[in-house]
This record gives sequence, structure tokens and C-alpha cells, in this order.
Amino acid sequence: MTATAQPGDQGSGDQRTGDGAVAALATLDNVAGGGLVIAVDGPSGTGKSTVCRRVAEAAGARYLDTGAMYRVATLHVLRQGIDPADGDAVARATADLPLVVNEDPRSTAVLLDGEDISGEIRGPGVTAHVSAVAAHPAVRANLVALQRSLALSAGRCVVEGRDIGTAVLPEATCKVFMTASAEIRARRRYDQDRQAGREVDYAAVLADVERRDAADSSRAVSPLRPAADAVVLDTGDLTVDQVVARIAGLAADSASTPARFTSGDVTAQQERGSR
Repeated sequence: MTATAQPGDQGSGDQRTGDGAVAALATLDNVAGGGLVIAVDGPSGTGKSTVCRRVAEAAGARYLDTGAMYRVATLHVLRQGIDPADGDAVARATADLPLVVNEDPRSTAVLLDGEDISGEIRGPGVTAHVSAVAAHPAVRANLVALQRSLALSAGRCVVEGRDIGTAVLPEATCKVFMTASAEIRARRRYDQDRQAGREVDYAAVLADVERRDAADSSRAVSPLRPAADAVVLDTGDLTVDQVVARIAGLAADSASTPARFTSGDVTAQQERGSR
């Protein structure tokens, strides 16, 4: 594994790795007054969803996939025949999404207007446009506010996305940025698509991964990047168990500096997290 240590990455004791650290998640608090918040960011294909579900289940925590929320918004826009580049129209269409967030880490169901669209939001049509929809400031403002509210109301929550540590929950003291090479991430997505019965071409998947990386990293609002105090984990050569154990250890470390969350304006929080 390649792990780039940022300021929040300290210590190397037994608490940081292994089954003991994972088991300890069930009773671990890293929020002042009690509770647990783990913020995980990174580009697509790094294994965030699989890992975060496992961490949330071990911690007895809510699981919040913010990327799925942007995909639901994108599907909603496309179904209405709206151009994803039309910021005003997209903002209006996504201001009050009929979205049901599934917080169970063991379930992959996502509901839009009562319909399970968990498979459709992972298809190539949504994937091709989600970066454009997510780049609109009004869309991000609406969803960031919702994501923050859901996470903080849970008491215990593992939140994954692309701007959790920088915009949604900048006060979190356990922040992880998962990464891997574009080639490895494209291969993972290619394999997932094939297993789901979708006909895909690896070269096309790789090109799309690189396109999304560029779009997510260069957008004006909440660009994809590690928070200054995040630990960067290269998952390219790691198993899921190894990444879960590593995050469990980082969560244990964060308990010594519990997070203090405010209920103030989310826009102000986002500005502070982006500095």
C-alpha cells in the first residue's frame, strides 16, 4: 500500500490496524459530546462505497453516499429532458428532489419518486453527465446542506463523496482521501459494468474516468482535492479488509481530538473548508 501522511496522520500503534481496530469502531466516539463522524473522499473507482459500507456496519453508523445523491439529481434532470449544462433549469429541477436516502450500509437501494433506481444511476447515461450537473453551484449548495443535515442528525455516520472533508463536514477530525491510478480505477469500473451485464469497452471507460477526474478537479465550486488535514490512501494494491482496518485505525486516532460541529450557515462552512 502507498499511504501519504498528511498532518492528521500520526502514530503507528496496534490500534491503527487489524481486526481489533475494526471491532473497536462499535463503541468509538470522535465527536465532542458523543458520536462518530468519518469523512471519506476520493475519485470514482477507489472502492469508497464498498469500504465505507463495511466501516459503517462495524461502527453501527448511518452510511451516506453523497455521490449517489448527485447521480439521482442527474437522472431526474435527464428524465425531464433538461440540458445538464443549463444551470438555471437544473437548479430548479433539483431544488426539491423526491429522493429517499437509504442509510442502511447493507442495502444499495436508492429511491426516486418511490422507484428503485439504484441500477440506472450507475449506467453510462448518468455517468456521462453527473459531473456537469454536480458542477452547478446551486445544485451543490442544496445538496451540501442536505448532506450535512443528514450526517449530523445521525449521531454516528460514515459519509463518502468528493468534498466531504472540504465542504460538507470540514470540522471532522477523521478525514480520508482514497485514491488509485486512473488505469486501476477504470479496470474496476469495467469489471463492475461487465458483472452487471453492461457491454462496455475498457478504453472508453478509461477515457471517461480521466474526463471525470479533470472535470471534478477543475470545477469552480468544491473541486475534488484532499482536505489539508486528510490522510491520503492509495488503494491500488490494497484489499478491502486492509483499507477498512486502516480507516478504523485513523478513526481511533481521531478520538483524541473530538470534532466540534456548528449548526451555522453551510455556505460559510464550505468557504472555510475550501481554504
